[in-house]
Amino acid sequence: MSRWCAFLGEGDPDMHVRAVGGRPAPGFHGVGLLDGPGTATGPYTVGALTGIGEVTLFNGDLLRARLGADAPDRHCDDAELLLHCYARLGLGGIALADGMFALAITDGAELVLVRDHVGARTLFYARARGIWAASTSLRALRAWPDLDTGLNLSAVQSFLTFAYLPGAETFLRGVHEALPGRCVRLHQDGSILEETYWEPREIEDRRSTRDHVDRLRELLEAATMRRLPEGEPVGVLLSGGIDSSLVTALATKLHDNPVRSYSIAFDGTTPNELAYSGLVAAHCHTNHRVLTVPGDAVAERLATTVSLLDCPVGDPLTVPNLMLAEAAAADGVRTILNGEGGDPVFGGPKNLPMLIFELFRDDPGPEVRARAYLDSYRKCYDDLPVLLTADALAELESAPPLTEALMPYLQQGRMTSLLNQLLHTNLRTKGAHHILTKVERLTAASGVEGRAPLFDREVIDHAFRVPPNLKLAGTSEKWILKESVRDLLPDTIVDRPKSGMRVPVQQWLTGPLHDLGHDLLLGPSARARGLFREDTVRRWMRGEGTLLPRQGGKLWLVLTLELWLRSFRIGP
Repeated sequence: MSRWCAFLGEGDPDMHVRAVGGRPAPGFHGVGLLDGPGTATGPYTVGALTGIGEVTLFNGDLLRARLGADAPDRHCDDAELLLHCYARLGLGGIALADGMFALAITDGAELVLVRDHVGARTLFYARARGIWAASTSLRALRAWPDLDTGLNLSAVQSFLTFAYLPGAETFLRGVHEALPGRCVRLHQDGSILEETYWEPREIEDRRSTRDHVDRLRELLEAATMRRLPEGEPVGVLLSGGIDSSLVTALATKLHDNPVRSYSIAFDGTTPNELAYSGLVAAHCHTNHRVLTVPGDAVAERLATTVSLLDCPVGDPLTVPNLMLAEAAAADGVRTILNGEGGDPVFGGPKNLPMLIFELFRDDPGPEVRARAYLDSYRKCYDDLPVLLTADALAELESAPPLTEALMPYLQQGRMTSLLNQLLHTNLRTKGAHHILTKVERLTAASGVEGRAPLFDREVIDHAFRVPPNLKLAGTSEKWILKESVRDLLPDTIVDRPKSGMRVPVQQWLTGPLHDLGHDLLLGPSARARGLFREDTVRRWMRGEGTLLPRQGGKLWLVLTLELWLRSFRIGP
């Protein structure tokens, strides 16, 4: 398994490839492969272009048909096929692709970076001493000797607010993330040009409700079919909610090979959804497996798991997700589907606080809406003044406002409906920078490829053609999504309210993670880093103050961040 790096500039670019631990490609300059969990292949040459990438395409036949006589052999790698699409059709060829990709193309004095439509794979770039560097691995750029970087404090407050990093910023000063649906052109003279090749658009579509439902069903079946592996079993992560359940039902309907479903359970008395996932597994006749995750395993594996991520996420399911991927790999499964995407694409319950806020707000400004959006996350946004040290707060006074990443979406523009504005925001922030990247990195680390049919580009395009009242119909969230698969699942599953998986974070923090958390957050390294007020952290660890019942989730954010910073050696 590999990831890739690419360099552009004067001198010997292969020297920089070696400096970050890469293997220069014989006969090519400035591109190479890196050891690590990934799917990188190449480099390939098409005319004057050289390309290297981590590319999985789901519509290769369609792309070959569009290329016609210029299409490469059917057995060529997906990265080579995508390079042919770019060489022949430009960004229009990239827009036609359906898949997960991060591609670098050298074109004379230009390094072209392309990230897939929704952000399933990560892509980073930086410039130092007249040289451009790009990689799918943030750790590789961290190791680049020419890059004089350190902690980006603005990213700290963003992470503590969102539980991930929205937008192009990273935790490393001077290192940026290419955004999904974008092409970033890095010129040898140091200039940058960013182009958008795809962005969701709100389109008024007056077809009947039945036609909208039927069309969505067609698209869901096509999206699932394209993601099924040919001639081998497929796995499905099954929580028991409507999203994972419908993907399970579609997979068993469409796949000619065994379907294995996987669910998580936790030790202790935390409420779970095993009855629902078991019902779906029995209804769909899958080979079902429940993986019980003890708190001791989370404590033992948390540091290693966090280190696999290019950006930390404040999601306590990281270790369980990794263990599920490992279980699937042990069963011989190489592709595992998930139900991610239902909420950000079709209007899940996370939008309700914002919709209620809109009914009562006095100030119509988009800035007020953006601040309410931050509040709705219920992370550490309101706690920053007492959580961060005085020195950190002083340095952050000149930082961009936290609402900056939200403003392009939460105002009249592409989307006129408030619900569509919220969905657009969720898709381009949490979807691209938390949900998809977390799944991709943790499954890749296990040699498994995670695929999300509900994040399919055509499904998303259709979702923004569906009238808002068919997505949120009264108090029924994701109404049209449920109606499109009602015939495939028991009513008990389709009509149940979303409850979400209850993760015993508080039990972990006061049990098997207590000593680790105390040593990490109150030890000399954290004290020297100077980010967090020790008195606040101590109160949180004792369960004091007004944080209940969410103190566990907030403390989890701080602990995850500390572990990630240590892993990347970003410290005092």
